[in-house]
Amino acid sequence: MLSSTSNIKRALRAELRERRRTRTSTERQSDTTAFTANLVSLVGSTGAKRVACYLSGQNEPNTRPFLNWALANDVEVLLPISREDGLLDWAHGDGETETEGPHGMPEVVGEPLGPIAINDVDLVIIPAAAIDRGGMRMGWGRGYFDKTLGSMQKCPPVYAVIYDDELLDSVPREVHDQPVNGVVTPSRILTF
Repeated sequence: MLSSTSNIKRALRAELRERRRTRTSTERQSDTTAFTANLVSLVGSTGAKRVACYLSGQNEPNTRPFLNWALANDVEVLLPISREDGLLDWAHGDGETETEGPHGMPEVVGEPLGPIAINDVDLVIIPAAAIDRGGMRMGWGRGYFDKTLGSMQKCPPVYAVIYDDELLDSVPREVHDQPVNGVVTPSRILTF
């Protein structure tokens, strides 16, 4: 039986998923340019040389232009691969080769480096459904990033990539949910 918090999350996720689905191609293009500029700025301001990021799905903020920039500018990027045990493995990508993961999300094709490879990055960039003004993250419900962040020995700054209207006053929270240090939206970089 689902808790009331789980039900609230499920309803909010459905609303956010629909908002993303109905964004126009013009909005997406403009937002992608802005996301890329802000992600590049975040890497510059943190001095990150090794970054963990994700491959964006169809309706997610597009990370590919940023990943291409990182590849061209000698920023090492680790990309996640979903494992059956609920953890994330990490691999380097070539910027082009992808496959579909177990939940329909794009994943890098590369030699798995193991779940602890993320412990050596300078910056973590993750997806989210919404973030509240205190930095609490609501993901899409599979728990991969919560488990990863919760198990890290020393966690570098973690930033979620969301649209401006996904920064909310509050999000429903469960025990396993992990906060982030900031968000990157098309209009700004916000550090909590």
